[in-house]
Amino acid sequence: MKKLIFPSLLATTFLVACGSDETEETSGNEAWNAIQESGTMTVATAGTLFPTSYHSEDDVLTGYEVELVREIAALLDVEVEFEEIGVDTMTQALNSGRVHLAANSLAITEEREENFDFSTPYKYSFGSAIVREDDLSGIESLEDLDGKIALGAMNTTYMQKAEEYGATPTYFDNVTNDVYLRAVENGQGDVVLNDYYLQSITVNHLSDINVQIHPTLFYDPSEQGMMMAKDEPLLLEAVNDALTQLLDDGTATALSEEFFEGYDVTELPDIDFE
Repeated sequence: MKKLIFPSLLATTFLVACGSDETEETSGNEAWNAIQESGTMTVATAGTLFPTSYHSEDDVLTGYEVELVREIAALLDVEVEFEEIGVDTMTQALNSGRVHLAANSLAITEEREENFDFSTPYKYSFGSAIVREDDLSGIESLEDLDGKIALGAMNTTYMQKAEEYGATPTYFDNVTNDVYLRAVENGQGDVVLNDYYLQSITVNHLSDINVQIHPTLFYDPSEQGMMMAKDEPLLLEAVNDALTQLLDDGTATALSEEFFEGYDVTELPDIDFE
């Protein structure tokens, strides 16, 4: 695979020659400069979100976004280290500089874009709901979430959605999918709102648990990308250039079909939304 080459050495020479422009040119590129200096890009991901970021049977971190990050790192000619943390902690880690990127089915929203930058979208999806099999948890529409117990992680767009419609939140801290499904099955909660592809595959793989994807409740088409701290133009450009190549040459589609059981999540599905 052809690697992307960025003119960091040329840029350094230019800055030395310009002298007074050095502060202006280097300001806001701390993450990219750190990556170039160390040769390593640190990426936050949950490690518990099948099939986009999870551990295989032999305990190797893998998944659609994990492997996509590895392909990006290869194009940028750097190593990659993953830090497995929850979504709530990812924002703190990005702001502190502890990690350079976050990759974890992160929807690109206006609220998030106020505080973070996002890469080119590489996953298009929409929301769905996991409910009990016997009565669909008494839910027919989003309005029926009022008074229900919604399960999820803090600071996710899906939990914000549930609370917007009057659901009572119960938060779990970066637990595996079976914990959520068992909690719905046994009545600890009523519903889990999340990404359709992630939920449908999870339900299929945990078929012994008496829950299902709600058959008609689909909402909020979304674009998802990698999140990074604001004002890192060189890092954003490098990641986007690599992603564009991976989308154009079919690598991203191939990874999607491998991990999402034949689905191509690089294209927005044609579906009627609530």
